[in-house]
Amino acid sequence: MVNEDRVTSVAPVLARSLVGGSWCGEGAQIDIRDPYRGAVVGRMCVSTPAELSGALAAAKAASAVMAAMPGYERAAMLQRIADSVAANAEEIARIMALETGKAIADCRTEAARAPATLRLCAEEAVRIQGEHVPLDGSAVGAGKIAMVMRFPVGVVAAITPFNAPVNLAAHKLGPALAAGNAIILKPSPKAPLSTQKFIEAVLDAGIPEGAVNVLHGDDIAPALVTDPNVDLVSFTGSIPVGKKIRSSIGLKPVVLELGGVGPTFVHHDADLVAAAKASARNAMQLAGQSCASVQNIYMHSGVREEFTEMLLHEVDSIRFGDPLDVATEVGTLIDEAAAVRVMGMVERAVDAGAQLLRGGSRTGAQVSATILSDVHPSMDVASQEVFGPTVTLQQYQEIEPIFRKISESPFGLQCGIYTNSLDLSLAAIRSLRTGGVIVNGTSRWRSDQMPYGGVKDSGAGREGPKFAMRDMTEERFFVFN
Repeated sequence: MVNEDRVTSVAPVLARSLVGGSWCGEGAQIDIRDPYRGAVVGRMCVSTPAELSGALAAAKAASAVMAAMPGYERAAMLQRIADSVAANAEEIARIMALETGKAIADCRTEAARAPATLRLCAEEAVRIQGEHVPLDGSAVGAGKIAMVMRFPVGVVAAITPFNAPVNLAAHKLGPALAAGNAIILKPSPKAPLSTQKFIEAVLDAGIPEGAVNVLHGDDIAPALVTDPNVDLVSFTGSIPVGKKIRSSIGLKPVVLELGGVGPTFVHHDADLVAAAKASARNAMQLAGQSCASVQNIYMHSGVREEFTEMLLHEVDSIRFGDPLDVATEVGTLIDEAAAVRVMGMVERAVDAGAQLLRGGSRTGAQVSATILSDVHPSMDVASQEVFGPTVTLQQYQEIEPIFRKISESPFGLQCGIYTNSLDLSLAAIRSLRTGGVIVNGTSRWRSDQMPYGGVKDSGAGREGPKFAMRDMTEERFFVFN
């Protein structure tokens, strides 16, 4: 029950390939373990080359069916899918908590967001618009009628990460179907079980055979994204893998939602209470495993002591523990190897002179809330994505030089700034080369309908139903002479 002090476990799940409407699993099986207890909670069937070929053929055939489906039918289908996912949300959330180590409260939130995301996609399915192009501006165009229309690209290959396995799958599956495409989904091998239950719910809603296919295993990914039957690749994950994908697929369009270093500013005129609470929570939630998590806090020297004290107080109130305990706010990292990597970054920073204000310890896959001050920008805990519950505190007198450094850095996902100054807010918006600037909010703020994504090494293209559908369709220009 939802109100239990501790959520009970569920039956082991087998994640299988979905090819043309049929579940199959001929390949090797891999254990999926609970990162908190180490117990096996399910298994994943690694997809074979034959399953890849079958999925490509099924998606290619289904793409014609999806393209011919009227928008209102696609919208109705997505509403049915949303209803089915919502009906299975509690089971999806429990499985997610077991396989990822995320707190059950966060898993329930995600399982509720996924159907909401799908409903947004349903609404956009009937809003795919082109535009009239006036040609009277030149003699050659006078008297002619011209339009631009948008058509589905065909087959979308979507690769999703472990940190939000269900809602991010919804962010790819929903827009693909809404735009009239077929999709081949490859979930993270670190979190395939909740995706299995999500896709089962999708199929229960009734969809054309082959419109949704699922493959498992990282070894299958290169052949998937480079296959000529795939018309667009949508990837959410690490920067190195994103670069490999982009360099391997030639002129094929690609949408990349990659990493960042979570810069958030606290200016001298900020609401310090709000800034401290939001910064602490958005640094630690999901154990820091969000590409936009608050990682680097830049605070004006005039509020350094007061803000630091408030931040530490808020961090101390966050409950780390058993992901299945409903009182837990932060669970584990995805596995012990990830925790070891994070601790290595923290230890190198301390060895180089950073001051450890909180945390800096590890138990298995769980890392304590860690706050570092006196951090030099060159330390990898500041200059590289940590992807763990770790935040650095850096002070400034003049804010413009920090703006320039962020704009010149390889990262450009989102930036938060707390200030009551309209002039400073506009300066941040105009000068920070990032995908988003959140005024009086942190770098991690996101709503599911917004255009979410980055620039530079942080990605290309945008997530969010309307904006993902723009990427998953192609323009076609026509003229009536």
